[in-house]
Amino acid sequence: MEAATGKAQERLEAELGELLERESFEPPEDFVAAALVGDQSLHEEAARDPSAWWAKLASELDWFSEPTEVLDDSNPPFFKWFADGTLNASVNCLDRHIAAGNGDRVAFHWHGEEGEEREITYADLFRDTQRLANVLKERGVGAGDVVGIYLPMIPEVAVAMLACARIGAPHNVVFGGFSPEAVKDRMEFSEAKALITTDEARRKGKTAQIKPAVDDFLGEVPSIETVIVVRNTGAEVPMTDGRDLFYDLAIEAAEAECEPAELEAEHPLYILYTSGSTAKPKGILHTTGGYLTGVAWTTRLVFDLKPDSDVFWCSADVGWVTGHSYIVYGPLMNGVTSVMYEGAPDYPDKDVWWELCERYGVTVFYTAPTAIRACMKWGAEYPARHDLSALRLLGTVGEPINPKAWLWYWKVIGRERCPIVDTWWQTETGHIMITTLPGAQATKPGSAGTPLPGIDAAVLDQHGNEVEGGQGLLALRKPWPGMLRTLYKEDDRYVETYFKKFGPGTYFVGDAARRDSDRYFWIIGRVDDVINVSGHRLSTAEVESAIVSHAKVAESAVIGQADEDTGQSICAFVTLEGDLEGTDELVAEIRERVALRIGKLARPKRVVWADDLPKTRSGKIMRRLLRDIAEGRELGDVTTLRDPQVVEELDEVVKRRASEGEEE
Repeated sequence: MEAATGKAQERLEAELGELLERESFEPPEDFVAAALVGDQSLHEEAARDPSAWWAKLASELDWFSEPTEVLDDSNPPFFKWFADGTLNASVNCLDRHIAAGNGDRVAFHWHGEEGEEREITYADLFRDTQRLANVLKERGVGAGDVVGIYLPMIPEVAVAMLACARIGAPHNVVFGGFSPEAVKDRMEFSEAKALITTDEARRKGKTAQIKPAVDDFLGEVPSIETVIVVRNTGAEVPMTDGRDLFYDLAIEAAEAECEPAELEAEHPLYILYTSGSTAKPKGILHTTGGYLTGVAWTTRLVFDLKPDSDVFWCSADVGWVTGHSYIVYGPLMNGVTSVMYEGAPDYPDKDVWWELCERYGVTVFYTAPTAIRACMKWGAEYPARHDLSALRLLGTVGEPINPKAWLWYWKVIGRERCPIVDTWWQTETGHIMITTLPGAQATKPGSAGTPLPGIDAAVLDQHGNEVEGGQGLLALRKPWPGMLRTLYKEDDRYVETYFKKFGPGTYFVGDAARRDSDRYFWIIGRVDDVINVSGHRLSTAEVESAIVSHAKVAESAVIGQADEDTGQSICAFVTLEGDLEGTDELVAEIRERVALRIGKLARPKRVVWADDLPKTRSGKIMRRLLRDIAEGRELGDVTTLRDPQVVEELDEVVKRRASEGEEE
C-alpha cells in the first residue's frame, strides 16, 4: 500500500512539474456557457461611467430610502458613498428572502467538530436575529453602541452579527483563537457596551474555558454592562447576577419581532481590529451602504453563484474579514446556502474537508494557500477518498499562492475541470478587488488577475509614477464603496497609514506587485516582507515560491537574518513532503533551485528543517516568531497560534544545532 502511494505521489509530482510550464488556463466551455459573466462587458461598462456603475450596484440592495447621490469626495480621504440613502444590513440578509418565500432555504449546513449537524434556515436566522436584537435593546444597547463578539465557529456568531446590525450597534468580532488579553484590548479600544461569548470552545478534541477567562478581565473594561453566554458545550460557568445572561434563555423570553432600524448608508456596521506596525491594533471601520454594495456583487459574480443550486463554502473563520464578507454578509445577501464547519482541517482526520464537500454537495470552495499547502503535505490520497464531482469553482484568499500549490489545487481538488479565482483584497478594502471573473477570463497560476470592474489599481514607483513592466508598489487610485472609512477614533492614523505616501486620493496598499503584458497583477508580498541582501531587495514570497517549486518541498517560510557581510542573509524554514528527511544534498538542491529561479544572491544561507511552521489559526505563518528563533531571542506571544508547541520544537532544534556547532 505504501509503495503504491509513493508511486502515485511520484506520478503527481511529475505531472505538476510539466504543468509548471503552462502559463494560463482557460475556463472550460461548459462553465463559460452557464456563467453569469462570460465576457468583458462589465469592465467596459464600469470604465465608461464609474459613478453610474456603482449606482447600479447599489440599487440592487433593499433601501428604505434610495440614495440620490453616489460619491461625496469633498473631503478626501474621508469619502462617503450613497450618503442620503437609508437601509439595514439584516433586512438585506434576511427579511427580503423571507418576503420572497425562501424562508425554508438552508442558510448554513453547520457541522460540529464531533460530527454534530444542524441545518439553519433563513427563517431560523430571521427568528433568532430578531429575538437577540430585542435582548440587546432591553439591556440598553442602541444605535452606535459597540457590541463585542467572541465566539467559535457556530451559527450563533452569525445571529449575533445580524442582531447588532438590526439595531445599528456596530459589532466588534474577535477571532476565537485570540487570547483573553487580546479580547480585553479590543473591548477597551472600542468601549464595547456588551459582549457575546460562550462557555467553552472546542479545538481538535480539546475544550478551552472561555467564560472564566473572560471574567478575569471584565473588571478592567467598565464599559461592558451585559455579557450574553452561548452554551456551546454545556459546561458549568460562573454567571454574575444582573450582568450575565444565557443566550438560549434570553432569546426564548424575548419579544418575537424587532423592527429594523432605518440607518444612514454611512452608519458604522462593524469594527474589525487588525495588526499594525505598532503594538496597538488598527480598528478598521466599515459602514453600511457601501460595504454591502461591494460585498453583495463580488460574492455573486466572482463566485458565479446561483442561489437555487449552489452550495458555497468559505473555510475562513468569522473572526477575520473573509468570514465577515464571504461567510456572513455576502452569501446571506445573495440568498445562498453555505457550509460552516467548527473544526480544524485535519480533525478528526486529514480528509474532513473533502468528506464535508461530498456530504453537502459543495459546488464552490474558497480557502487559503496555507491550507492548500498543508493538504499537499498530507497527500493526495485524502481527497481521493471522496466524490468531489459537485465542485465547479475553487477560490483562494489570504496571501499570494505559489504556482505549484495552485496547480495541485486545480488538479487534485478540482480534478482539472474547476476554474480557480485567486482573490486579492484586504480587511481595509472590505471585499475582493483583484481577481479573474471565472467565466470571462483565463487564469494564470500565481497571478491574482485583473482589477474588478470599477476598481482602479496600479503599480507605482516611490514617487507615484506608474511602473510599466517592472516591480513597484500596489496602489488604488480611486475610492470604492466598500472601503474602510477611517480607523476607529484614529482619523490621523488613518491618513498617515494609507494616504500619506501618495496623497489623499490614492490608497497605499502596502504590497509590492508587478503587472505583466496582459495587465494581470502579480502580488509579490508585503513591502515590509523584504530582505535586503547586499543592497538588493528580495521579496520573501518570491524566494519561498522558488523553494516550494522543488518537488520534495511542501512549504517554506523565509526571513531575513542579520549578517556581518551582507547586512541581511536569507534563512529558510523548510517543510518536506510526507516523511522525507532533510539532507545536505537536499540543501544544495534547494539553493541551486533558488539560484536558477531568482539568482545566486537569493540563495538561502541557512536552511532549517521544520516538521511544521508556526501559524495562526487562520493559517498565516508567524514570521516574527521565526525571526526570534533564528536570532536566538526570547520568543514573543504564542497564544494565538494554532499549535504553540511547533515554536518550542523549532526553537529547541535551532538551539541544539547551534550548541553542537552544526550548520543547518
